[in-house]
Amino acid sequence: MPTPCSRRRARSEVNLSDLALSVLSDGEAAGKAARSREAAKLWRDSGGAMEIGRASPPDRPARPARPLLLPPAEMPRRRGQSDEARATLLHAVQHIELNAIDLAWDMVARFTDHELPREFYDDWVRVGEEEATHFTLLSQRLADLGFSYGDFPAHDGLWEAALATRHDLAARLAVVPMVLEARGLDVTPAMITRFGRMGDEKSVNVLKTILSDEIGHVAIGSRWFHYFCTKNDLSPRENWQRLVRKHFQGLLKPPFNDDAREVAGLPNDYYLPLSGAPAAKSTKKRKF
Repeated sequence: MPTPCSRRRARSEVNLSDLALSVLSDGEAAGKAARSREAAKLWRDSGGAMEIGRASPPDRPARPARPLLLPPAEMPRRRGQSDEARATLLHAVQHIELNAIDLAWDMVARFTDHELPREFYDDWVRVGEEEATHFTLLSQRLADLGFSYGDFPAHDGLWEAALATRHDLAARLAVVPMVLEARGLDVTPAMITRFGRMGDEKSVNVLKTILSDEIGHVAIGSRWFHYFCTKNDLSPRENWQRLVRKHFQGLLKPPFNDDAREVAGLPNDYYLPLSGAPAAKSTKKRKF
């Protein structure tokens, strides 16, 4: 019978990159979410003993055969108050959360050669775990409405951004958490209001949980982007704007949730110039 010591040794032979690849290679959506939570627990339970390791993550993670992926312009409108209409809207969020699980673990596995502090990996493991929780909460809510993941079409915009920034850590941080995930801070409050008007408090509560956590995720992206810029003697705001112009097509789209973005370490003098709107001076001190 294995002793506790031998079990600890066996666990320590698995490194964090191995765990990340196990999530990225799981092609079943619910399984990916479960594996993400399990990997996060193993990392925490190692008490700092687990090695980071090295990995070559795939350009595209394994995914289920459904949903049908369409260009964003061809996505159907999500209107009405029927169970199907609500499920369609929640499914769109759920698809983003599945992408976000893979984005977090890809961040863990892809940039292991950058001599990053262990806290970097702690943060992105936490993100991967929380995104998995969001996916599961949405799965449960969709089941309440009589639907499941894959029942509606979705788009592939998030992973296209991941592909475009796969060789550049700063660009990945600038575009994925600080542009695409920050967009969630802008649109989720309106969704909460919409479901509230329908009397759908269960969906409201799920979306409130997601919004609260996503502020933290954008903050993690901002913190490590600023770490990278400080380490390389770069102006964070100027470098962020340069990378967004290079890797993100078009203007950033208002309206913006300025308060949530400020809390997340993304003041409006960063993004307003890229939206075509004049930048108002931020009056709050930033902590990174």
